[in-house]
Amino acid sequence: METYIKALSYYLPEKVLTNEELVKEFPEWSVEKVSSKIGISQRHIAAPNETAGDMAFKAANKLFEENKISPADIDFLMLCTQSPDYFLPTTACIIQDRLNLPTSAGALDFNLGCSGYIYGLALAKGLIVSGIARNVLLLTSETYTKHIHTKDKGNRTIFGDAAAATLISTEGFAKIGEFSLGTDGSGAQNLITKTGAFRQTELSGNISYDENGNPVSDDFLYMDGSEIFSFTQEIVPVMVEDLLARNNVSKEDINLFVFHQANKFMLNFLRKKMKIDENRFFYFMESVGNTVSSTIPIALTEARKSGDLKGKIMLSGFGVGYSWGGTILDID
Repeated sequence: METYIKALSYYLPEKVLTNEELVKEFPEWSVEKVSSKIGISQRHIAAPNETAGDMAFKAANKLFEENKISPADIDFLMLCTQSPDYFLPTTACIIQDRLNLPTSAGALDFNLGCSGYIYGLALAKGLIVSGIARNVLLLTSETYTKHIHTKDKGNRTIFGDAAAATLISTEGFAKIGEFSLGTDGSGAQNLITKTGAFRQTELSGNISYDENGNPVSDDFLYMDGSEIFSFTQEIVPVMVEDLLARNNVSKEDINLFVFHQANKFMLNFLRKKMKIDENRFFYFMESVGNTVSSTIPIALTEARKSGDLKGKIMLSGFGVGYSWGGTILDID
């Protein structure tokens, strides 16, 4: 049985944080420096009382309204998030009730970051091919900005909050191909928030500052940018070659490459290393930032609006874990 993406939508929080506002807090930086290096001019920030579950709920409702989809047709719900509403119960169960989905629908959370959308597509495809479900609602939602220290200018320039909703079904506009997935947990310490869960429940209160003046604390998001960059430039080209082989296509057959929108510097480096023409490489981060597991579905939505979604589309996600994954969509 073939599996397809049938519909896409996304939600952005109301509050917008611009580079101009950030530079007021960090006058040693300039608006031009931030924009030129990372390719981001603004990002959306979840309200203090707005959770990943709230945003996922809004994205799902938007999907239903924009595409005339009935909640009654959904028979499985998945939420990808690293900022759940509670340790328990599963946020997906709460969203099932809020959306008034059938009680016969399955629902689960899964904890992944920038590769999460690809893993969600893979799980949804498995559910459909095995006959367990026919219409899977995949939600991705993160409030990473709540993990970031207010003085951490590096991460605050990069990350924004968002949620996306994707309907995967037995029919649709984009057929989902074969997958390439991978994991290397030896890099877990390079992108981590150490305290708050059961390994270390109590906040440590420790803080130091790196060579760039960014705070380093077990209680907030820590990212070793150089290590993440090294991992990415090593693993992504290998994954791309594996994806091409698994789908029996060449690089020249790919009409558009839609990668996780980490930052423009990283994406440009990868594009040049893999010798991909810029007109076949999609960017959409300037107005939203790095929204973690929602970057790919947001980019897909915008590429579809602009008419760029046609032919074979390669998707690639990579990051925290370390975790990575990719697939190829086929669009008539």
